Amino acid sequence: MILPAALLLLGVLTAVTGPRLLARADWPDREPVVALWAWQCLIATVLLCCALSMTFSAAAAWRAVGGHVFATAPRAVVEAYALGTAGLWAETTALALACGGLWSAAMLVREVGRARARRRARRAGLRVRAPLLPGEEPGADRLVVLEGERPDAWWLPGTPPRLVVTTAALRRLKGRQLDAVLAHERGHARARHDWLLHCSSALADGFPRVPVFAAFRDEMHRLVELAADDTASRRFGRLTTALALVELNEHRGVFGPCPTPQAHVTARVHRLLTPPDRLTAGRRLRLTAAASLVPVIPVLVAFVPGLRALG
Repeated sequence: MILPAALLLLGVLTAVTGPRLLARADWPDREPVVALWAWQCLIATVLLCCALSMTFSAAAAWRAVGGHVFATAPRAVVEAYALGTAGLWAETTALALACGGLWSAAMLVREVGRARARRRARRAGLRVRAPLLPGEEPGADRLVVLEGERPDAWWLPGTPPRLVVTTAALRRLKGRQLDAVLAHERGHARARHDWLLHCSSALADGFPRVPVFAAFRDEMHRLVELAADDTASRRFGRLTTALALVELNEHRGVFGPCPTPQAHVTARVHRLLTPPDRLTAGRRLRLTAAASLVPVIPVLVAFVPGLRALG
């Protein structure tokens, strides 16, 4: 039975060629939202290839599993998949892929648990530094101002969500720059970028030697910031958003000659000041549709033997 091997090979080819194609393309920085969707479809295709390969390997290795998978299939379809020709490799492949799936789920649970613990700790500190005022509703969506020497602003997800800004940021941000920063953070919240970061970090931490997952994590961290920058710049202008980024990050030394962990801020400011031309609506639609069709390929490959038998 070569179908599980073909699906694994398809997954490997997608994991190798997909990131290279996206890295060579000229449109991801111009359309970060489309690029985010393309990366999600790419990773979904890789995971779907592994899941389908595991299913068919398990069906070939154990008759009980095969009976459930092909419970309503005609006899000709079952014979087309040649379930009885599998050897020891089918059991090994199914068990290995099942362990990989369980490990991925465990890494995601761990990542979400850590994020919740960090969020609870930050909320506890927030309650101490900024308690509720008399008459203020506990569940109100409010802007929290904290005393701080460094300019900073961040969105704290949860129930209720909190938008936090320091007094140093209020002093440094002028005019509509504060509005641009708040729009940036609200863009993260509306798009639920925190879940994209959790999933990408879980895969990268769980499989550190798989390059596609490391690239997925790095691109998610970069693209979500570009997407939020675009959200702010559409409302308050690119120059205002760029100046707000400079004011918030200048004290971190990100604009100096030595590279820092926040060096990507320089590229974001340059992108805002020299905006690339956006793609046409038609091309954005075509790219989105093409990315959406990529996960369909392993499904079609999985159904080829059955369709041939029925045809």
